[in-house]
Amino acid sequence: MLDALDADFRGSSPPVFSVVVPAFNEAEGVAAFHIRLAAVMDTQGSWEVIYVDDGSQDATLAALEQLRHGDSRIGVVALSRNFGKEIALTAGLDHASGQAVIVIDADLQDPPEVIPQLIGAWREGFDMVAARRRERQGETRLKRMTAHLFYRLMRHAGDVRLPADTGDFRLMSRRAADAVRQLREQHRFMKGLFAWVGFPSTYVVYDREPRHAGLSKWNYWRLWNLALEGITSFTVMPLKVATYLGLCVALLAGLYVAEVVVKTLFFGNTVAGYPSLMTVTLFLGGVQLMCLGVIGEYLGRVFNETKRRPLYLVRHYAPSAIRAEAAE
Repeated sequence: MLDALDADFRGSSPPVFSVVVPAFNEAEGVAAFHIRLAAVMDTQGSWEVIYVDDGSQDATLAALEQLRHGDSRIGVVALSRNFGKEIALTAGLDHASGQAVIVIDADLQDPPEVIPQLIGAWREGFDMVAARRRERQGETRLKRMTAHLFYRLMRHAGDVRLPADTGDFRLMSRRAADAVRQLREQHRFMKGLFAWVGFPSTYVVYDREPRHAGLSKWNYWRLWNLALEGITSFTVMPLKVATYLGLCVALLAGLYVAEVVVKTLFFGNTVAGYPSLMTVTLFLGGVQLMCLGVIGEYLGRVFNETKRRPLYLVRHYAPSAIRAEAAE
Protein backbone atom coordinates (compact mmCIF):
# COMPACT_ATOMS: atom_id res chain seq x y z
CA MET A 1 0.00 0.00 0.00
CA LEU A 2 2.79 2.44 0.86
CA ASP A 3 4.48 1.89 -2.52
CA ALA A 4 1.21 2.60 -4.34
CA LEU A 5 0.65 5.78 -2.37
CA ASP A 6 4.22 6.96 -2.92
CA ALA A 7 3.81 6.41 -6.66
CA ASP A 8 1.06 9.04 -6.67
CA PHE A 9 3.55 11.67 -5.50
CA ARG A 10 5.92 11.25 -8.44
CA GLY A 11 5.68 13.95 -11.04
CA SER A 12 3.13 15.90 -8.97
CA SER A 13 3.22 19.27 -7.24
CA PRO A 14 2.12 18.46 -3.69
CA PRO A 15 0.60 21.15 -1.49
CA VAL A 16 2.77 22.84 1.09
CA PHE A 17 0.57 21.55 3.92
CA SER A 18 -1.52 18.42 4.45
CA VAL A 19 -3.87 18.42 7.43
CA VAL A 20 -4.83 14.98 8.77
CA VAL A 21 -8.09 14.83 10.74
CA PRO A 22 -9.28 11.48 12.19
CA ALA A 23 -13.03 11.53 12.86
CA PHE A 24 -15.35 9.12 14.63
CA ASN A 25 -19.00 10.12 15.13
CA GLU A 26 -18.26 13.83 14.62
CA ALA A 27 -21.22 14.67 12.36
CA GLU A 28 -22.45 17.45 14.67
CA GLY A 29 -19.26 19.46 14.69
CA VAL A 30 -17.21 18.67 11.58
CA ALA A 31 -18.68 21.53 9.51
CA ALA A 32 -17.83 24.11 12.18
CA PHE A 33 -14.36 22.62 12.46
CA HIS A 34 -13.73 22.90 8.71
CA ILE A 35 -14.84 26.53 8.63
CA ARG A 36 -12.30 27.45 11.30
CA LEU A 37 -9.60 25.27 9.72
CA ALA A 38 -10.06 26.79 6.26
CA ALA A 39 -9.99 30.32 7.65
CA VAL A 40 -6.58 29.61 9.19
CA MET A 41 -5.01 27.56 6.38
CA ASP A 42 -6.03 29.99 3.62
CA THR A 43 -3.50 32.43 5.06
CA GLN A 44 -0.62 29.92 5.10
CA GLY A 45 -0.17 28.73 1.50
CA SER A 46 -1.41 25.79 -0.59
CA TRP A 47 -2.99 23.04 1.48
CA GLU A 48 -5.21 19.99 1.54
CA VAL A 49 -7.06 18.26 4.35
CA ILE A 50 -7.47 14.50 4.68
CA TYR A 51 -10.48 13.52 6.77
CA VAL A 52 -10.38 9.89 7.92
CA ASP A 53 -13.78 8.46 8.83
CA ASP A 54 -13.00 5.72 11.33
CA GLY A 55 -16.12 3.63 10.79
CA SER A 56 -18.49 6.24 12.22
CA GLN A 57 -21.97 5.10 13.20
CA ASP A 58 -23.62 8.46 12.60
CA ALA A 59 -23.73 10.73 9.54
CA THR A 60 -20.05 11.73 9.71
CA LEU A 61 -19.18 10.28 6.30
CA ALA A 62 -22.16 11.97 4.65
CA ALA A 63 -21.18 15.28 6.24
CA LEU A 64 -17.61 14.89 4.99
CA GLU A 65 -18.76 14.11 1.46
CA GLN A 66 -21.00 17.16 1.51
CA LEU A 67 -18.06 19.31 2.61
CA ARG A 68 -15.90 17.81 -0.12
CA HIS A 69 -18.38 18.75 -2.83
CA GLY A 70 -18.02 22.37 -1.73
CA ASP A 71 -14.24 22.41 -1.23
CA SER A 72 -11.85 20.71 -3.68
CA ARG A 73 -9.06 20.73 -1.10
CA ILE A 74 -10.81 18.05 0.95
CA GLY A 75 -9.93 14.38 0.65
CA VAL A 76 -11.93 11.67 2.43
CA VAL A 77 -10.66 8.25 3.52
CA ALA A 78 -13.41 5.99 4.87
CA LEU A 79 -12.15 2.92 6.70
CA SER A 80 -14.06 -0.36 6.46
CA ARG A 81 -14.80 -0.37 10.20
CA ASN A 82 -13.75 1.32 13.41
CA PHE A 83 -10.03 0.59 13.81
CA GLY A 84 -9.36 3.17 16.53
CA LYS A 85 -7.89 6.64 16.46
CA GLU A 86 -4.25 5.51 16.29
CA ILE A 87 -4.92 3.50 13.12
CA ALA A 88 -7.09 6.24 11.61
CA LEU A 89 -4.29 8.72 12.17
CA THR A 90 -1.89 6.33 10.43
CA ALA A 91 -4.25 6.05 7.44
CA GLY A 92 -4.31 9.82 7.20
CA LEU A 93 -0.51 10.04 7.23
CA ASP A 94 -0.37 7.41 4.48
CA HIS A 95 -2.56 9.58 2.25
CA ALA A 96 -0.99 12.98 3.05
CA SER A 97 1.25 14.47 0.37
CA GLY A 98 2.24 17.89 1.74
CA GLN A 99 5.72 19.16 2.48
CA ALA A 100 4.54 19.42 6.07
CA VAL A 101 1.80 17.36 7.74
CA ILE A 102 -0.43 18.74 10.50
CA VAL A 103 -2.37 16.36 12.75
CA ILE A 104 -5.43 17.70 14.58
CA ASP A 105 -8.70 16.33 15.99
CA ALA A 106 -12.10 17.36 14.65
CA ASP A 107 -13.70 18.14 18.03
CA LEU A 108 -12.17 21.67 18.25
CA GLN A 109 -10.56 20.96 21.60
CA ASP A 110 -7.33 21.68 19.73
CA PRO A 111 -8.03 25.09 18.15
CA PRO A 112 -6.93 25.44 14.51
CA GLU A 113 -5.85 28.99 15.32
CA VAL A 114 -2.71 27.51 16.93
CA ILE A 115 -1.54 26.09 13.57
CA PRO A 116 0.29 29.30 12.45
CA GLN A 117 2.53 28.96 15.52
CA LEU A 118 3.35 25.37 14.53
CA ILE A 119 4.12 26.49 10.98
CA GLY A 120 6.31 29.32 12.27
CA ALA A 121 8.46 26.88 14.24
CA TRP A 122 8.65 24.56 11.20
CA ARG A 123 9.89 27.42 9.02
CA GLU A 124 12.65 27.95 11.59
CA GLY A 125 13.96 24.46 10.77
CA PHE A 126 12.25 22.10 13.23
CA ASP A 127 10.97 18.76 11.89
CA MET A 128 8.55 18.04 14.72
CA VAL A 129 6.53 20.82 16.33
CA ALA A 130 4.15 19.61 19.04
CA ALA A 131 1.40 21.58 20.77
CA ARG A 132 1.77 21.41 24.56
CA ARG A 133 -1.33 21.90 26.67
CA ARG A 134 -1.19 24.65 29.26
CA GLU A 135 -4.83 24.32 30.29
CA ARG A 136 -7.25 21.41 29.71
CA GLN A 137 -10.70 22.99 29.80
CA GLY A 138 -13.79 20.83 29.88
CA GLU A 139 -12.02 17.83 31.49
CA THR A 140 -12.50 16.42 34.95
CA ARG A 141 -9.88 16.80 37.66
CA LEU A 142 -9.41 13.01 37.72
CA LYS A 143 -8.69 12.92 33.97
CA ARG A 144 -6.20 15.78 34.23
CA MET A 145 -4.47 14.14 37.18
CA THR A 146 -4.18 10.69 35.57
CA ALA A 147 -2.89 12.26 32.33
CA HIS A 148 -0.28 14.18 34.32
CA LEU A 149 0.87 11.02 36.09
CA PHE A 150 0.99 8.99 32.87
CA TYR A 151 3.19 11.47 31.02
CA ARG A 152 5.59 11.66 33.98
CA LEU A 153 5.71 7.87 34.22
CA MET A 154 6.52 7.52 30.52
CA ARG A 155 9.23 10.18 30.71
CA HIS A 156 11.06 8.28 33.46
CA ALA A 157 10.30 4.65 32.58
CA GLY A 158 10.00 4.57 28.79
CA ASP A 159 12.71 3.97 26.22
CA VAL A 160 11.82 7.32 24.59
CA ARG A 161 11.29 10.66 26.31
CA LEU A 162 7.61 11.39 25.82
CA PRO A 163 7.00 15.16 25.92
CA ALA A 164 4.83 16.11 28.89
CA ASP A 165 1.23 17.25 28.34
CA THR A 166 1.49 16.75 24.58
CA GLY A 167 -1.10 14.94 22.49
CA ASP A 168 -1.36 14.19 18.78
CA PHE A 169 -1.84 17.84 17.75
CA ARG A 170 1.40 18.68 15.96
CA LEU A 171 3.20 19.46 12.70
CA MET A 172 5.73 17.16 11.03
CA SER A 173 8.11 17.84 8.18
CA ARG A 174 7.94 15.56 5.16
CA ARG A 175 10.92 13.50 6.30
CA ALA A 176 9.53 13.14 9.82
CA ALA A 177 6.13 12.06 8.48
CA ASP A 178 7.79 9.54 6.14
CA ALA A 179 9.79 8.17 9.07
CA VAL A 180 6.59 7.64 11.09
CA ARG A 181 4.96 5.95 8.09
CA GLN A 182 7.70 3.32 8.09
CA LEU A 183 6.69 2.14 11.57
CA ARG A 184 4.00 -0.46 10.89
CA GLU A 185 3.52 -2.26 14.22
CA GLN A 186 -0.02 -3.41 14.99
CA HIS A 187 -0.17 -2.03 18.53
CA ARG A 188 0.29 1.67 17.93
CA PHE A 189 0.83 4.44 20.43
CA MET A 190 1.30 7.41 18.14
CA LYS A 191 2.62 9.82 20.76
CA GLY A 192 5.44 7.39 21.41
CA LEU A 193 6.10 6.83 17.70
CA PHE A 194 6.30 10.58 17.12
CA ALA A 195 8.91 10.82 19.87
CA TRP A 196 10.79 7.70 18.73
CA VAL A 197 11.66 8.98 15.24
CA GLY A 198 13.62 11.88 16.72
CA PHE A 199 14.66 14.77 14.43
CA PRO A 200 14.93 18.36 15.70
CA SER A 201 11.81 19.02 17.79
CA THR A 202 10.19 21.84 19.69
CA TYR A 203 6.75 22.76 21.02
CA VAL A 204 4.31 25.62 21.32
CA VAL A 205 2.03 26.16 24.31
CA TYR A 206 -1.75 26.54 24.01
CA ASP A 207 -4.96 26.24 26.05
CA ARG A 208 -7.12 23.26 25.20
CA GLU A 209 -10.79 24.11 24.77
CA PRO A 210 -13.95 22.12 25.61
CA ARG A 211 -15.51 20.00 22.88
CA HIS A 212 -17.53 22.00 20.37
CA ALA A 213 -20.21 19.32 19.96
CA GLY A 214 -20.92 15.68 20.79
CA LEU A 215 -19.42 13.52 23.50
CA SER A 216 -15.87 12.38 24.07
CA LYS A 217 -15.14 8.85 22.83
CA TRP A 218 -12.41 8.44 25.46
CA ASN A 219 -13.92 6.93 28.58
CA TYR A 220 -11.69 5.78 31.40
CA TRP A 221 -11.57 2.19 30.11
CA ARG A 222 -10.30 3.31 26.69
CA LEU A 223 -7.81 5.66 28.31
CA TRP A 224 -6.54 2.79 30.47
CA ASN A 225 -6.07 0.58 27.40
CA LEU A 226 -4.28 3.40 25.57
CA ALA A 227 -1.96 3.86 28.54
CA LEU A 228 -1.33 0.11 28.54
CA GLU A 229 -0.41 0.29 24.84
CA GLY A 230 2.02 3.10 25.52
CA ILE A 231 3.71 1.35 28.43
CA THR A 232 4.06 -2.04 26.76
CA SER A 233 5.13 -0.53 23.41
CA PHE A 234 7.99 1.56 24.71
CA THR A 235 9.25 -0.02 27.91
CA VAL A 236 9.79 -3.42 29.54
CA MET A 237 9.43 -1.86 32.97
CA PRO A 238 6.41 -4.04 33.94
CA LEU A 239 8.49 -7.17 33.30
CA LYS A 240 11.28 -5.79 35.48
CA VAL A 241 8.78 -4.94 38.22
CA ALA A 242 7.46 -8.51 38.08
CA THR A 243 11.03 -9.82 38.41
CA TYR A 244 11.84 -7.59 41.37
CA LEU A 245 8.51 -8.37 43.01
CA GLY A 246 9.28 -12.08 42.67
CA LEU A 247 12.68 -11.55 44.28
CA CYS A 248 11.13 -9.61 47.17
CA VAL A 249 8.52 -12.31 47.75
CA ALA A 250 11.23 -14.99 47.67
CA LEU A 251 13.27 -13.00 50.21
CA LEU A 252 10.28 -12.62 52.52
CA ALA A 253 9.50 -16.34 52.16
CA GLY A 254 13.12 -17.16 53.09
CA LEU A 255 12.92 -14.98 56.20
CA TYR A 256 9.65 -16.63 57.18
CA VAL A 257 11.18 -20.09 56.75
CA ALA A 258 14.10 -19.06 58.95
CA GLU A 259 11.68 -17.84 61.60
CA VAL A 260 9.78 -21.15 61.54
CA VAL A 261 13.03 -23.14 61.87
CA VAL A 262 14.24 -21.04 64.80
CA LYS A 263 10.90 -21.31 66.61
CA THR A 264 10.84 -25.07 66.07
CA LEU A 265 14.37 -25.51 67.46
CA PHE A 266 13.77 -23.44 70.58
CA PHE A 267 10.05 -23.85 71.28
CA GLY A 268 9.12 -27.13 69.61
CA ASN A 269 6.94 -27.92 66.64
CA THR A 270 3.77 -25.89 67.03
CA VAL A 271 0.77 -26.18 64.74
CA ALA A 272 0.59 -23.18 62.38
CA GLY A 273 -2.61 -21.15 62.35
CA TYR A 274 -5.04 -21.54 59.50
CA PRO A 275 -5.50 -17.78 58.86
CA SER A 276 -1.76 -17.17 58.44
CA LEU A 277 -1.48 -20.14 56.07
CA MET A 278 -4.35 -18.88 53.90
CA THR A 279 -2.94 -15.35 53.89
CA VAL A 280 0.45 -16.50 52.63
CA THR A 281 -1.11 -18.83 50.04
CA LEU A 282 -3.45 -16.18 48.63
CA PHE A 283 -0.69 -13.56 48.59
CA LEU A 284 1.70 -15.77 46.65
CA GLY A 285 -1.08 -16.85 44.30
CA GLY A 286 -2.01 -13.23 43.61
CA VAL A 287 1.61 -12.27 42.89
CA GLN A 288 2.01 -15.20 40.50
CA LEU A 289 -1.19 -14.36 38.60
CA MET A 290 -0.20 -10.71 38.34
CA CYS A 291 3.22 -11.63 36.94
CA LEU A 292 1.62 -14.06 34.49
CA GLY A 293 -0.74 -11.28 33.40
CA VAL A 294 2.17 -8.95 32.69
CA ILE A 295 3.94 -11.63 30.66
CA GLY A 296 0.67 -12.37 28.87
CA GLU A 297 0.27 -8.73 27.79
CA TYR A 298 3.66 -8.77 26.10
CA LEU A 299 3.16 -12.24 24.65
CA GLY A 300 -0.22 -11.25 23.20
CA ARG A 301 1.39 -8.32 21.43
CA VAL A 302 4.06 -10.57 19.95
CA PHE A 303 1.31 -12.92 18.76
CA ASN A 304 -0.58 -10.09 17.04
CA GLU A 305 2.56 -8.78 15.34
CA THR A 306 3.36 -12.20 13.84
CA LYS A 307 0.04 -12.27 11.94
CA ARG A 308 1.26 -9.50 9.61
CA ARG A 309 -2.26 -8.25 8.93
CA PRO A 310 -2.71 -4.86 7.24
CA LEU A 311 -3.20 -2.02 9.70
CA TYR A 312 -6.48 -0.97 8.09
CA LEU A 313 -8.78 -1.51 5.11
CA VAL A 314 -10.23 1.36 3.09
CA ARG A 315 -13.91 1.21 2.14
CA HIS A 316 -13.93 4.45 0.17
CA TYR A 317 -11.29 6.97 -0.86
CA ALA A 318 -12.05 10.32 -2.47
CA PRO A 319 -8.84 12.30 -2.96
CA SER A 320 -8.53 16.05 -2.87
CA ALA A 321 -8.26 17.85 -6.20
CA ILE A 322 -4.49 18.13 -5.83
CA ARG A 323 -4.15 14.40 -5.21
CA ALA A 324 -6.53 13.54 -8.05
CA GLU A 325 -4.44 15.60 -10.47
CA ALA A 326 -1.29 13.82 -9.28
CA ALA A 327 -2.83 10.43 -9.97
CA GLU A 328 -3.73 11.28 -13.57
